[in-house]
Amino acid sequence: MPKIRLDKFLADRGVGSRRELKDIIRSGRVSVNGVPVREAERKLDPEAEQVSLDGELISAPRLRYWMLDKPLGVVTATEDAREKTVLDLLPPELRRLGLFPVGRLDKDTSGLLILTNDGEFAHRVISPKSAVEKCYYAKVDGELNEEDVDAFREGLVLRDGTRCLPAKLELLEPGACLVRVTEGKYHQVRRMLASRGKPVLELRGMSVGTLELDEGLGPGGWKELDEKDLCRLFSPDPMGNMSKNPTVF
Repeated sequence: MPKIRLDKFLADRGVGSRRELKDIIRSGRVSVNGVPVREAERKLDPEAEQVSLDGELISAPRLRYWMLDKPLGVVTATEDAREKTVLDLLPPELRRLGLFPVGRLDKDTSGLLILTNDGEFAHRVISPKSAVEKCYYAKVDGELNEEDVDAFREGLVLRDGTRCLPAKLELLEPGACLVRVTEGKYHQVRRMLASRGKPVLELRGMSVGTLELDEGLGPGGWKELDEKDLCRLFSPDPMGNMSKNPTVF
């Protein structure tokens, strides 16, 4: 496992902010393998070394999962020198947990975004092999028809030659639809609709698996997910029941 700075290790576990941790470490309260360390930049291997604060072992971070209603104008990233990120929407105590977005909604897309500090879980959600369905509501410039539905079902080839897996297109009122995909190529939904001559005017993430966006959160709102919520991510059953429990829980 790559080595990380001592202050980052402690910050990811919610011990304190990077500024607070510099003072804590300088005071000699932190030990690595029983030896006091006073340098915040000291590199360590979290899997091979033990870190203690005031004599108490700092354990691995608790795995956490959050739903965010991503607003427009915010980038899906953990940090950005120029733009406001989805993590900037969270209070400081949550930003210290080492959360990161699962997948990506572009700056002009709103809606359901999952945040976690569980890398294995995130990989499972976004991997096409898992076939976790992501649903988006789209308004387009133009009128969709059954030929578009058939083209999505067969698997589109985008203008640059990119091949997409078969997807579902559900027609709503004129100029509006639901798109369901099991992969997450760059700007995929926008590019798929554009390839049919129907450029996207509005795009919103609605669900992942059978976990639906809580519209009561409002733009920028968030809530922690429980085990039943997480099961819905991988279940085709709207009630969240599974024949086999996810191995990541």
